[in-house]
Amino acid sequence: MVKTYNPKDIIVTLGAHIVTGYADDSFVSIEANGDGITNKVGCQGEVVRSISPDDTCVVKIVLLMTSDSNSWLQSMHNRDKSTGDGMFPILIKNNRGGLVFSTANAWVTKSAPRNFGKEAGNTEWEIHTDAAELEE
Repeated sequence: MVKTYNPKDIIVTLGAHIVTGYADDSFVSIEANGDGITNKVGCQGEVVRSISPDDTCVVKIVLLMTSDSNSWLQSMHNRDKSTGDGMFPILIKNNRGGLVFSTANAWVTKSAPRNFGKEAGNTEWEIHTDAAELEE
């Protein structure tokens, strides 16, 4: 079976904002904060598994420095710092099927570093979430 990946089919929505201006290489990463399922082995070989209750994630979005989404993310971070009202839901999905990531509450942890040089660069945003769901 042949499947096709097209980066144009990856849609990221932050609240009502649809992210645009993705970087030219890896532009979205999702990483769980919790340990998932760990195990411990006792002296007699007994095994106990522990399931982490931490379903939070870190989402990184890399944008071209000219993307309008940079302004939206900065404004949400500024709002959160001044009023505490800067959280938003996230939905990341592949329109060809497969990946769907969602969370009801996420927030920008800090302003993204800005770099300026001879050519336009990228801007990487780190977003933290509350309990999130990831389906394939």
